[in-house]
Amino acid sequence: MTLKACKKEEKMDRGFQKKFKFEGSINVLTQMMVDPAATEKRSGAKNLPLRPGEILDVIQFTNQEQILCRNSQRRYGYVPRAVMLPL
Repeated sequence: MTLKACKKEEKMDRGFQKKFKFEGSINVLTQMMVDPAATEKRSGAKNLPLRPGEILDVIQFTNQEQILCRNSQRRYGYVPRAVMLPL
């Protein structure tokens, strides 16, 4: 990884921590897959756009209804638990 790419990732991580009021280091708890049959596409400022069959990194289990996740493009957002499948 180049220095420029590393700095870009650090900037994105700081932006995530500020937007979601997340304190501490960002650790991936597990990976989960978006249900291939899922049709729910919730949009919003803090919701992560979903693609069926996509593998997401779980950052935090926030509550009974949603999970804080990161996709392969290092974008962060909330995802409904109902559309997630364990790997």
